[in-house]
Amino acid sequence: MANVTFSSPRMAKDVTVYAVAGDRGTILALAKENNIPIPFDCQDGNCGSCVVEVSHIYAPTKYSKYGIALTEEEKETLRQLGKITKDEIYEAEVNDMPPRYRLACQCFVRNEDIMVSFVGDETLPVQKPHITPAAKIFKGGIKVGTVDEFLGYAVKIEQDAADHFYSLAEGMKEGGNAEVAKLFYQLAGFSRMHLHEAREQASRLDADVVIPPDYVWPDQATPERTSMMAADPTLTKLDALKAALIGERRGYEFYLAIAETSENAEVRDLAKAFAREESEHLKIIEASITREEWLISTADMADEPTAAE
Repeated sequence: MANVTFSSPRMAKDVTVYAVAGDRGTILALAKENNIPIPFDCQDGNCGSCVVEVSHIYAPTKYSKYGIALTEEEKETLRQLGKITKDEIYEAEVNDMPPRYRLACQCFVRNEDIMVSFVGDETLPVQKPHITPAAKIFKGGIKVGTVDEFLGYAVKIEQDAADHFYSLAEGMKEGGNAEVAKLFYQLAGFSRMHLHEAREQASRLDADVVIPPDYVWPDQATPERTSMMAADPTLTKLDALKAALIGERRGYEFYLAIAETSENAEVRDLAKAFAREESEHLKIIEASITREEWLISTADMADEPTAAE
């Protein structure tokens, strides 16, 4: 079982698809089946047109070994492209550990969740990130003019999100829903990391960061607070993931909106950096949703009575 997330500046948003390891062959075959625009030509590992960067969505383990699949053609093509080092070739040949770059036509999908990043056809325009209607609320409601002001908003968002997810986790734990509690604890951890970064930025500036009051936000709530029945201990993991996705997406879109509307170049750069980190959280949640939906669908199929029954 594997979730494969495709990411490219030529795509409006990342796309996560579920693949049964081995059944769909190579990354390129999976991409073609799902209309992902990875460039390709020879499909034999010789031209290098389908080079991609492959990384694990979750931290790799000792079982994340697929370097053994590298063919001599792929190693030579990657070497000529400057996409593989001598050390990486050694690790692939001796320890079966994968290099950072692969050829999509040669790399087979395995039982692991991976991110496949590629530049794509450079004759195509770079696509702006996909924006949901929620972004318009923030574009029209908040303008950030200074770095101090931006950091104040960032501290408020991440502190609020960390407290929110932690309280949800505690509620789930108390109600006996350990699986969803674990998920919310993880999301609280993401927000704490962002909060730490915002506070560090503020301390470097040696400036008083003004934390905005609740009333300046649309609906008097920061973007990542989820409007859900999250205190219900019967909440399923899938429902919790979908609710968390809404909150993370709103946080991402808030930072992206600031990056597009602020007239201060430093604020724009900071907002883009925060948006990129939020996008990584989104990828993890989206991949988890895909996996959870597949698990539910296969469980339902297994429960269906056969004709013989």
